[in-house]
Amino acid sequence: MVQASLALLASKLGSRGGSRLRLLKSPVTLTEAATNRIKELLTKRQKEYLKLGIKRRGCNGLAYTLNYADEKGKFDELVEQNGVQVLIDSPALMHLFGTRIDFVEDRIRSEFTFSNPNSKGSCGCGESFTT
Repeated sequence: MVQASLALLASKLGSRGGSRLRLLKSPVTLTEAATNRIKELLTKRQKEYLKLGIKRRGCNGLAYTLNYADEKGKFDELVEQNGVQVLIDSPALMHLFGTRIDFVEDRIRSEFTFSNPNSKGSCGCGESFTT
């Protein structure tokens, strides 16, 4: 039913000036624990977005980065989930598709974890990865 409605909508929009409706899957997914923690962090810092990216470093070459951002860059991908807005740096997108972000807190640690299906390996401490 929903697919039929979306197909009808897409055909109507497609007949006007050649524009097309695209249904896209979010490049990353956030767990409830991750969205709750991101809400806390953004509220505390009075920031609009958390920006996810990667940097070249570590034993395996790539490491995740999380920074605060006040505005969306021209090529940033916006992911909205459970009232949280996360920006993804465009060069990082190809390394992050399908990644599941969680927040884990126990007696020893408190951290975001990344389950990345594109990762071909990671270092022993888990700080860096390779694709």
